[in-house]
Amino acid sequence: MNIKLLLCTLIFSGSVVAKDIAVKHANTAPIIDGINNEKVWQQATWYPMDVLMDGTLPSAQDFSGRYRLLWDENYLYLQAEITDDILFDQHADPLYFYWDDDCLEIFIDEDASGGDHQTNFNAFAYHVALDNQAIDIGPNNKDGSTQFVALNDHVNSRWQRQLSAPNTVIWEVAIAIYDDTFTLEGEHTPVKLSAEKIIGFMLAYCDNDGSKHREHFMGSHDFPAVNGSKNLGYMDASVFGKIVLKK
Repeated sequence: MNIKLLLCTLIFSGSVVAKDIAVKHANTAPIIDGINNEKVWQQATWYPMDVLMDGTLPSAQDFSGRYRLLWDENYLYLQAEITDDILFDQHADPLYFYWDDDCLEIFIDEDASGGDHQTNFNAFAYHVALDNQAIDIGPNNKDGSTQFVALNDHVNSRWQRQLSAPNTVIWEVAIAIYDDTFTLEGEHTPVKLSAEKIIGFMLAYCDNDGSKHREHFMGSHDFPAVNGSKNLGYMDASVFGKIVLKK
């Protein structure tokens, strides 16, 4: 049984029970500045990032995180509060082994259809690095090798340390939602968002404290491991949760 079929079997057999997250509408668009001082965020609910996806379980001082969401016609807004004792970026090239640096990983499936997206844009896995660039895997190169692509026009990101707690950062992101017709060629228009729209969504954080490879990979949504692995979101949108946009 392939991964997609196994995941669908687990999900629809009731082995995975995930409540859709209701996301409130923002009457005023949040400012993406990494500062948590806007009243508009007070209407949003915090959710934890406490699911171990890969590596070892960190202590709360090493990593802990939570997030909340808002939306308007143009963007899905994300605010994450991340406690991380060491921010580490070992690779200067943003397209090179970016998943082994500290980064926020935002998973988006515009129509919540699930399925494979490893080398296509059926869904997106935006790895937002400490330099605020958003990287994903695109269609294979002509020689069959993996193509890593920057999709910075999809994501406006800014993070900032908190003066009262320097190991804690506020990371704010405005995400333009693209559907599965997106390609790397030509111009594409983001989807206009409206109430009751359902979007596939998951959030994760790659944490590295100075090793060659990331040590912890913590996520927002749980699901059964396949062949002992929960590191599946970058290739299969069937493991994403779902959000519902509400007025």
